[in-house]
Amino acid sequence: MTTLPPNPDSLPVVAFQGQPGAYSHLAARQIFPDCEVLACESFEDVFQSVREKRARFAVIPVDNTVAGRVADVHHLLPRGGLHIVGEHFLRVNHHLLAVPGARLETIRTVLSHTHALGQCRSFIRRHGLRTRVVADTAGAAAEVAACGDSTQAAIASRLAAEIYGLEIIASDLEDAEHNTTRFLVLAREPRLPAVGSGPVITTFVFTVRNVPAALYKALGGFATNGVNMLKLESYIDGSFAQAQFYADILGHPEEERVRLAFEELRFFAHRVELLGVYPASPYRSRFG
Repeated sequence: MTTLPPNPDSLPVVAFQGQPGAYSHLAARQIFPDCEVLACESFEDVFQSVREKRARFAVIPVDNTVAGRVADVHHLLPRGGLHIVGEHFLRVNHHLLAVPGARLETIRTVLSHTHALGQCRSFIRRHGLRTRVVADTAGAAAEVAACGDSTQAAIASRLAAEIYGLEIIASDLEDAEHNTTRFLVLAREPRLPAVGSGPVITTFVFTVRNVPAALYKALGGFATNGVNMLKLESYIDGSFAQAQFYADILGHPEEERVRLAFEELRFFAHRVELLGVYPASPYRSRFG
């Protein structure tokens, strides 16, 4: 489930990276049921499609509980010219897809994205399958469908099986039951939820000088004002003279405690930039 501010368009165009059937496509359909989608080759193309108004929203992955952060996206967000307006958590269920008539006993080679292959290592080893890395999971499904070879299979989503006319030979192949990807929803304009409307996440980036205690001082206001920091990641600039940080906090910038925390942050840091203020996904409530 994902909570978004009211949407003026009943069927918006939503851009994602990958081929039809990718997990980003699946996430877009869960967030915006029956939406029109725009598949893009790269994350840069996704951002550009929204900036150029070919799509109203973008749905991009930022973190996975097994593979970690999507580094390209984190570097694009501060300079992408878009605003975060929502988040969505997708439980990743990998399936073994093959042409009609194929059986598990006939499969010799499995194709998929390197992360998907790594996340299904136990299944692959148990069945003695050879692996071949391709650009993405949906692309693997498209290739298997095109070649029509019953000795080849793809690890991909259930949606990919529907799109490319493949059969699901085995389900839930992933080693980790917690395999979940967090997606962000991006738009050209911010869509701030009202204060007091529910849990809100504020995402921002900031820079501090590379000197002792700089980060400690910059973040002190969040601790003293009782603002929960959900995420903090660092990046070094080309000169190694200062560090940039990406952060998620639980709270609205117009709340007094958050406002005071940002005042202290701006005193010790510079280039503080808000990337988005958006409703927290109900998925988070599962963990208290």
